[in-house]
Amino acid sequence: MCADQTTTTPDYKDTLNLPQTDFPMRAGLPKREPDWLKRWEEMAIYDRLREKEGREPFLLHDGPPYANGNLHIGHGLNKILKDMVVRSQQMMGRDARYVPGWDCHGLPIEWKIEEKYRQKGRNKDEVPVNEFRGECREFAREWVGIQRDEFKRLGITGNWENPYLTMDFGAEATIAEEFMKFVMNGTLYQGSKPVMWSVVEKTALAEAEVEYHDHQSHMIWVRFPVVSPAGSDRLADQPEDSGADMASDIATSSVVIWTTTPWTIPQNRAVCFGPEISYGLYEVTGRPEECWARIGEKLLLADALAEDVFRQSRLDETMYRRLRDVTPAELEALTLAHPLRHVDGANGEWDYDVPMLPGDHVTDDAGTGFVHTAPSHGDDDYQIGLKHGLPMTHNVGEDGTFRESLPLFGGLAIFDHKGKEGKANTVVINALVEAKRLLARGRLKHSYPHSWRSKAPLIYRNTPQWFVAIDRQLGGDDTYGKTIRERALTSIDELVTWTPANGRNRIHAMIENRPDWVLSRQRAWGVPLTCFVKRRDDGTVELLQDEAVNARIVEAFRAEGADCWFEDDAAARFLGDRASEGWEKVTDILDVWFDSGSTHAFVMRDREDGGWPADLYLEGTDQHRGWFHSSLLQACGTVGRAPYKGVLTHGFTLDGKGMKMSKSLGNTIVPAEVVKQYGADILRLWVAQTDYTADQRIGPEILKGVADSYRRLRNAFRFILGSIEDHEAVAYAEMPELERWVLHRLAELDAEVRQGYTAYDFQGVFQKLFTFITVDLSAYYLDIRKDALYCGDPASVEARAARDVLDALHARLTTWLAPILTFTMEEVWLERHPDGSVHLQDFPETPAEWRDDALAAKWARIRAARRVVTGALEIERTEKRIGSSLEAAPVVHVADPELRAALESVPFEDICITSQITVTGDAAPMGAFTLPEVEGVAVIPAESDGEKCARCWKILPDVGLHTHSQTCGRCNAVLSAQ
Repeated sequence: MCADQTTTTPDYKDTLNLPQTDFPMRAGLPKREPDWLKRWEEMAIYDRLREKEGREPFLLHDGPPYANGNLHIGHGLNKILKDMVVRSQQMMGRDARYVPGWDCHGLPIEWKIEEKYRQKGRNKDEVPVNEFRGECREFAREWVGIQRDEFKRLGITGNWENPYLTMDFGAEATIAEEFMKFVMNGTLYQGSKPVMWSVVEKTALAEAEVEYHDHQSHMIWVRFPVVSPAGSDRLADQPEDSGADMASDIATSSVVIWTTTPWTIPQNRAVCFGPEISYGLYEVTGRPEECWARIGEKLLLADALAEDVFRQSRLDETMYRRLRDVTPAELEALTLAHPLRHVDGANGEWDYDVPMLPGDHVTDDAGTGFVHTAPSHGDDDYQIGLKHGLPMTHNVGEDGTFRESLPLFGGLAIFDHKGKEGKANTVVINALVEAKRLLARGRLKHSYPHSWRSKAPLIYRNTPQWFVAIDRQLGGDDTYGKTIRERALTSIDELVTWTPANGRNRIHAMIENRPDWVLSRQRAWGVPLTCFVKRRDDGTVELLQDEAVNARIVEAFRAEGADCWFEDDAAARFLGDRASEGWEKVTDILDVWFDSGSTHAFVMRDREDGGWPADLYLEGTDQHRGWFHSSLLQACGTVGRAPYKGVLTHGFTLDGKGMKMSKSLGNTIVPAEVVKQYGADILRLWVAQTDYTADQRIGPEILKGVADSYRRLRNAFRFILGSIEDHEAVAYAEMPELERWVLHRLAELDAEVRQGYTAYDFQGVFQKLFTFITVDLSAYYLDIRKDALYCGDPASVEARAARDVLDALHARLTTWLAPILTFTMEEVWLERHPDGSVHLQDFPETPAEWRDDALAAKWARIRAARRVVTGALEIERTEKRIGSSLEAAPVVHVADPELRAALESVPFEDICITSQITVTGDAAPMGAFTLPEVEGVAVIPAESDGEKCARCWKILPDVGLHTHSQTCGRCNAVLSAQ
């Protein structure tokens, strides 16, 4: 070349077949997702799916959230999980129907209206009941609309035009009808027993309405003197200077109890001991100043707890001695005096004997080994009372104060109307001090029941309530048991699949040990207990069982709603010609859990788009004692079995550090904020990436990581969309092995995805697909095939087969991921099919020939050998000896002839993205690069011979020898054909 000549490298960029797509790299989800929502609504996607005939129904029954506020992150998790279930089941060939619903009755809404009243200085009790109920109804209706829009914004599919509401007239009629089945089957009864009671809300609460928080309680150690002889008024009071030798005489001793509810002492009716516990008789031999123990007095205590009791009484080990063992028979023979016996001003209120009773619930883990028993204020106490005929007391009113006529304590509050501690505990303690019955006192911080609405502490209170007896024998079909409890336990064990499996143990234990179901609430907003009673002379009640009366009630409720029960003429209207018989209308309302527990009837049983039993109930783990529980009891009482075939539970959402979310801590994350910043698909992807069976964490850093995963997926789809072109398809048998390997992976994934979705393992499905897309595709297959797609002949087998594979990838990956990334997969689908919707598709069937395990085994070894090559070249890049792998021509030493033959049967240089490669069976020289996990493969890096092709950038010996300057033979042929 002459010195005055100049050369330039031709620009062949325009000759390359680079990806062409309008699919943007930046998703812009917050702005674009609403457009897809509008499109789906206009297309009536949900209704069009119902038109697909011949499909087996799949029915996920929606647990109703309360219509009383904006959605929190737990709502988002729950509804997104449900949507993934519904969409995946639909795309696997089922008719997956989803009817969203709302719980509209009960305290959460009533409490909000009362708050408005309090702010305006109004008294709820002075407002006509139906006027108040009307305000509750309108409040619920407004929030149903708000929450519906928030749920739809998350991409949740369902029958939003016709959801179910527990306050709909038809629903209220069915709830009343279901309640009256318990009236008619004889399991409903009115009983006076202790229930969890909210002083603030003035109503009984169900177990599901109770949560536990730390609370600081009083704790006291109280002497109950032995009455000796039994029934006399001589008490076991020992003067401090008594020197009498009373060695082993328990007739002059006191039993010591420990309690954290001093206010229940006035209601004491017995003391319980544990028959298996070791007890002793102890004598006080010394005392410090300011101590309530008396020298010479004798105390009965559990041996395991005696030291702690004396320490709490400020006595060290030198100040007491153990006299002897005390047997259970001796304890049971004792009679005690109430600690307030004979106190001044009591007017004989507590001048009765207190029996000593055996109780299996007594332990020596804490306290004294003796349990103060007030049947009106505890379930164990109540059961002991029933067994031994102990009298009930009625000392505590609905506002949490002692009855006015109670000596010493009348009118005192346990907790006030704001949930703050009243004076009852302190005054009771002072009375015990005055009576010289207090041995020690202290304070204890412990877990204590609170209302989950008002957050105020609760009490156990004896009050007349309506119960369903779960151990009373029922008539009719006894296939699964004769009682509600038997039927529920059989359903749990034999009829229901629990996901995760440990959910079975949790609810089984709850049902096995639960008391009768208390149904009544002393509130106004809800479905009333539609029954009539007659008071007998002995104080009990007779329930009216009349099918004609029941039918009139149901008919009226369907036409007018439950408000008609509260009209002045309701009793006469429903009783008809029985109005003169003295029947009284019950005015309590049903526990709201009975409402939601009845939804299986008016949604799954009665609606045209329903079906009974449901395939799945899906809620948080707290619903083992909530909706799962109440639905199970309700259905077992009316139908005879569980209303569901499967139950799936998820954990709770915590912040990024694993802390419970709290407004006061400022660590809450709400769905609307995530949607506004990232888009709903990022929130959905977070759900898919978490193990929902445990508690999940979410926070800014976690969401950033989710967004990064999303970008990697979006990049892969952008490449796929940009590289698909119309082309002549290649028969499977004519495809290169690399393409057939990808199709084999799709066949494997098809089975794994279906299996995962069937098992509701969304995390497993996503992880498999994400790994396939990022590792098998982006970092392997697509990286390899870029050369054939960009630079090769578009009509070549490699290019056409690659586009066949891209077509298959698009069809499968978009549908497989559509239940998770609802919006994005619609966008990807519309790039290929602009008039359709991915959500109208099923998962594509996979040809059987795609599954080729022998081919997969061969390519697993090829891929392992490739890792050794890429590992060696990475060192060369790091050391700046090469710039890219195309500059390399490594020598690969392969010891195994079978593997060597496999590498020689494929274009291994293309697989390794090098310009040249040499595979040899020669022994590897010292210093060759190896990987310990890939035996028998070693690599010696070398540079490629030749010049760099200006079009494909490979370095080959023939570059520059063709018509098109500075190109290799392949590129020259492609250019010549254009």
